[in-house]
Amino acid sequence: MKTLNPASHPSLSRRTLLGGAAVWGGAVAVGAGVGARAETAEVYRVTRGRLKHSVAPWCFRPMPLEELCALAVKMGLASVELTTPANFPVLQKHGLVCAMTSSHGFAKGFAHVEEHAECLKVLRERIDAVAVAGFPSVITFSGFRRGISDEVGTKNMVDGLKQIAGYAEEKKVTLCLEMLNSKVAEEMRGHPDYFCDDIDRSVEICRRVGSERVKVLFDLYHVQIMHGDVIRRLRQHRDWIGHYHTAGVPGRNEIDDTQELNYAAIMQAIVETGYRGYVGQEFVPRRDKVAALSEAVRICDV
Repeated sequence: MKTLNPASHPSLSRRTLLGGAAVWGGAVAVGAGVGARAETAEVYRVTRGRLKHSVAPWCFRPMPLEELCALAVKMGLASVELTTPANFPVLQKHGLVCAMTSSHGFAKGFAHVEEHAECLKVLRERIDAVAVAGFPSVITFSGFRRGISDEVGTKNMVDGLKQIAGYAEEKKVTLCLEMLNSKVAEEMRGHPDYFCDDIDRSVEICRRVGSERVKVLFDLYHVQIMHGDVIRRLRQHRDWIGHYHTAGVPGRNEIDDTQELNYAAIMQAIVETGYRGYVGQEFVPRRDKVAALSEAVRICDV
């Protein structure tokens, strides 16, 4: 795989975290105080359970994966997501699933034909591993625009995803195409020049693929930045949503009352659409990580 220049791609760190490398194996050393807080802190535990709750480890670094899994169990979460099959045994030891398995990363994707082969290879490998584990979904991306038109990029996306849709159906694994915002240039908070930066275009691509196993990952943070009007849009696209992500707007931080989205109302609207899948917490805490995750789970437990 070609190495990208981080100066040219501000989000390279997140690309690496969401891509093929098993970078979150719990081997990162942290101070003992973090683990002690996670073990002894009073935390909210899921009580209503109309949605399945999940969390993305990259946002909570340097907390080791083992520690995050233990915290997830304590809070009643069902999943720790956006990790690779190499870490599945850690999750399974704690009775957790990986609701959304990482794949080829967002720097490459189906918007460019020359990137199809590499993405398809990685997706087949991840679909196989997810099917064996009995987990539900694998993430996929469009990659960057790099001058292509909407028409050409959309055709390339549909043609590429059609090559893997049948395999996903056979293995009973859902591919989720993530829409990302192209407005914010800050690292891990936006992805300038990303092709699928429009939720309507992303859903239309899935419609044209025409498979029950190819859906969108509706990231509320990214949709709010690009469009707003998230409740109407999630209702409009309800049949094509395979997964949700959260984060506060602006900043991609806590989903509390310091930001502009009313997550309790949004979660209620999601439940009213009939969705009973996973909601992944993918915000970057500015304060105590355990307290921030506990509050987010409480807000989203509707």
